[in-house]
Amino acid sequence: MGQTQRVSGVATSIRQEGADTVIRYHATDVVRFNARRIILDTGGWRTSTTKARMNQAANQYGLGYCAYQKDFAWYVEYQGKTLPYLGSVMELKR
Repeated sequence: MGQTQRVSGVATSIRQEGADTVIRYHATDVVRFNARRIILDTGGWRTSTTKARMNQAANQYGLGYCAYQKDFAWYVEYQGKTLPYLGSVMELKR
């Protein structure tokens, strides 16, 4: 099992775009965040590695969410709520 505390791994990068911090896995910005919002994007790839990069970002930057899968469906726990992850992109207000 890979580490979950810091963003790392093959085809993964971190960059700044203005006020946004962006975590990119292959060709998808899987996490983009700033002081007001967090955007999660699977790019249509609902894989364990996509989910791992999302959770690594949450842990490294203290974003307060956790993405997980149960019975083939994806969910995000955030601010005491469990939210269904529908579609490809999910926005969380900070």
